[in-house]
Amino acid sequence: MVTNQGKESSAASSLTGQCEGYWETVIHTIMEGLMVVNPEGSIVAVNPAMERLTGYTREELVGQPCTILNCDRCRGFNPRDPQRQCTLFKKGGVRRIRCVLTKKDGSTLPFLKNAAVLKDDQGHVSGAVETLTDLTEVLARDRVITRLRRELYREDGFHGLVGRSPVMLQLFQLLTSTASSEAPVILYGESGTGKELAATALHRLSPRTRGPFIKVNSAALNQSLLESELFGHVKGAFTGADRTRVGRFEAAHRGSIFLDEIGDLPLDTQAKLLRVLQEKVIEKVGDHRPVPVDVRIITATNKDLHHLMDEGAFREDLYFRINVIPIHIPPLRERQEDIPLLVEHFLERSAAKTQKRITARRPETPGPQRVSREELVEALRAAQGQKSKAAGLLGVSRVTLWKWLKEHNVQVETVVRG
Repeated sequence: MVTNQGKESSAASSLTGQCEGYWETVIHTIMEGLMVVNPEGSIVAVNPAMERLTGYTREELVGQPCTILNCDRCRGFNPRDPQRQCTLFKKGGVRRIRCVLTKKDGSTLPFLKNAAVLKDDQGHVSGAVETLTDLTEVLARDRVITRLRRELYREDGFHGLVGRSPVMLQLFQLLTSTASSEAPVILYGESGTGKELAATALHRLSPRTRGPFIKVNSAALNQSLLESELFGHVKGAFTGADRTRVGRFEAAHRGSIFLDEIGDLPLDTQAKLLRVLQEKVIEKVGDHRPVPVDVRIITATNKDLHHLMDEGAFREDLYFRINVIPIHIPPLRERQEDIPLLVEHFLERSAAKTQKRITARRPETPGPQRVSREELVEALRAAQGQKSKAAGLLGVSRVTLWKWLKEHNVQVETVVRG
C-alpha cells in the first residue's frame, strides 16, 4: 500500500530528476557570463555567454587560472594563500561587485560580479561559481545622463543655454523671474540664438513643469492644415478626416505651448489664436462647440512684428496680447566672450556622441613671416598648384598663402601652366 507521503516523495524525486536535466539548458541560455573555478582558482567550466563577453573560447579558458581575465579586483590575490586570499574564498561569496576584466583582444569589459563558494556534502569547499553581468551599456547611459545633467546645471550655463557674459546672466535671471508668471511671453532673437531652449527653461521652471510642453513651428506646418494641427478637427470635417483629432492646444492642456515663428501665422489663424488668449477656449475644425483649455502661451519670432503690422500681415490686437513679457535673446556677436565656452560645449557634445576623445590641435610650426615671389612660385610648382600643399611646404596657413598670392600678384593657374 502506497501512502500519500510516499506518493509526494516519489513525485518530488521525479521532479528533481527532471530539473537536474534542465540545468545545462538553463546555464547555456542565460545572458550573464558564468564561470566555475576549483579551490586553486583554475577555471573548470564556462557558459557560451562567458565566451561572448571575454572573447575567449571555452577551450582557451578551461584549465587556465582565473587570473587570465586580469580582473582589477582580483590582482595580487590567490585562493590558497591565507595572507592574500581573495574575498570570494575568504568570506564565502561576493555580491554586486563592480569589476573590470581584460578581454582577449585587449579591450576592457566593465561588469557586475556575483559569486559564491561551492561545498560538498561534508562541508568542504570544492570550488566557486561566478556570474558576470555586462555593464557596458549601463555605464554608457550613465555617462550620457551625467553629461546632460552637467549641461543642464553647469555653472556657465542655464538649461542648455551656454554663457556667462553679462547679457546672458541678465537673460538667465529674467527667465527665472518670468517663469512663475502665467502671462504670455514672446522671445525675440535671430535664428540660432536659442529661443527654443529659453522657452523650454520657462516651462521647466514654471509651476506647470509637470504638465505637457508642446512645441509648434508655425513656418514648418502645412498652411492648409495649420488650424487642424493647432486646434484639432472632428471626423468628416474635410476630405481625409476619417477620425477626430486632438490639436496641439488641447494636447498642451495644463501645460505650456511654444509657438515658434509666430510671425508666419496666416491672418485668419491669428484671429483664432486671439480668441484662445482672450476666452481660453478652442474650436475644432468642423465643430462649433467650445473646448476649454488651460495653456500658457510662449511665442517666438526672428522677424520685426512692427514692420509686419505696418504691412497688414500681423494683427495689432494679437501683438499686444502676446507681447506682455518680451524677452530678447542676444546674438553671439553681442557676447563674443562666450565663444570659448561654446566651443568647449560643442566639443564635449561631439565627444559624447561619437564616444571619441577630441585632443587639442597641435600648434603649427612657425613659418616665415614673409616670402619672396620666387619662393612662392617654387612652392606652388612643387605642390603642382595645390594651395593646401603649398601652404604646408611653406609652413603657413592657407589664409597666409592667399595673402602672399595677392601681395605678389601670382596666379596659380599661370604658374602651373608655366
